[in-house]
Amino acid sequence: MDKLNSMKTFVEVVNGESFTAAADRLGLSRAQVSKSVMKLESHLGTRLLNRTTRRVSLTEIGRVYFERCKVILNDIDEIESLAGEQTIRPRGTLTISAPTTFGIRHLHKAIPEYLTQYPDVQLSLSLSDRFIDVVSEGFDLVIRIAELEDSTLIARKIAPCKRVLCASPDYLNKNGIPNVPQDLALHHCLVYSNNKQPGTWTLHSEQGSESVKVGGPLLADNGDILKSAAVAGLGIAILPTFIVGPDLRAGRLQIVLPDYCLPEISIYAVFPSRRYVSAKVRTFVEYLSAYFGDVPQWDRY
Repeated sequence: MDKLNSMKTFVEVVNGESFTAAADRLGLSRAQVSKSVMKLESHLGTRLLNRTTRRVSLTEIGRVYFERCKVILNDIDEIESLAGEQTIRPRGTLTISAPTTFGIRHLHKAIPEYLTQYPDVQLSLSLSDRFIDVVSEGFDLVIRIAELEDSTLIARKIAPCKRVLCASPDYLNKNGIPNVPQDLALHHCLVYSNNKQPGTWTLHSEQGSESVKVGGPLLADNGDILKSAAVAGLGIAILPTFIVGPDLRAGRLQIVLPDYCLPEISIYAVFPSRRYVSAKVRTFVEYLSAYFGDVPQWDRY
């Protein structure tokens, strides 16, 4: 069995949702396509596709196999380009995951220009606030906003991420303004649940670091939810300026404890460690770094 051609045929069947569509694209007969997929299933010892008279659909293991096949075939395309060209033209599907709010507020604005510059690239974007395993989930690249730990992954900083303690003027008028970090224990705090220690906030000053246990009416895994609650006067939140920049400019929120700062984090592009980084990943990372810059638009207030 020609495993590579069988994988290509299988991917075409899934993309076209039929053997006939795959046969047309590959210039083969429907019988040849069906036989190729059946041989692949026999070789693997499992069914990859559910077949009906109208369409085909993936089995559970078929979906996993399909995602990995796409990665492998894209890598092969990139390697062949590397071998055959002095200058690689980015092409193929670029699969990306990014945090929901950052994707909706900022990343989406950068994408059209990149795709205009590189028309042979197709971008597949998934937005999620959960931790994404770039390797096991088959992504080419993920956007992470964090203080990164040591890893076998490659991380490239694409923008700074300033965070602030903030609350609405109405909340502070009713509940008082904290003067030192320990005052936060007496306030309603709006907590981001995806942090390692969501109920502990650490702030820095010239005198050192202080940690305080906090709690309040809302625990959420999305920054926009926390921002809305803060604007509504429900409490104090730690939020990145790429979310609350407009609210700070408009006076809907104001910074709390301005003499203290939060641990520094950044916005990174993270991708698997390989000797060969594909042109589509390399150019997208370079493009985002230039697009956002050292002082991103959201911090110009």
